[in-house]
Amino acid sequence: MSGKTKALLYNLIGFAVIFIIVRILLGLYSGLTGFWLPITSFVISTILAPKFQAVKTRDGEKIFMKWLFVKGIKQF
Repeated sequence: MSGKTKALLYNLIGFAVIFIIVRILLGLYSGLTGFWLPITSFVISTILAPKFQAVKTRDGEKIFMKWLFVKGIKQF
């Protein structure tokens, strides 16, 4: 599996987990209904989800992660 594919899967999994958690919490503790609930969950999840990117280096293809809650860029 290529680095780009792994980075895409990591982005999808990270976003999906945060989206589901945020949607459940907003459904329980806020008065949002209708299409506002998933749209608000989407925006919050987009901001909070970690971002992964595959980069070709001299040593081969590596995956890097940037996240709001982690200082700097981490090699994954």
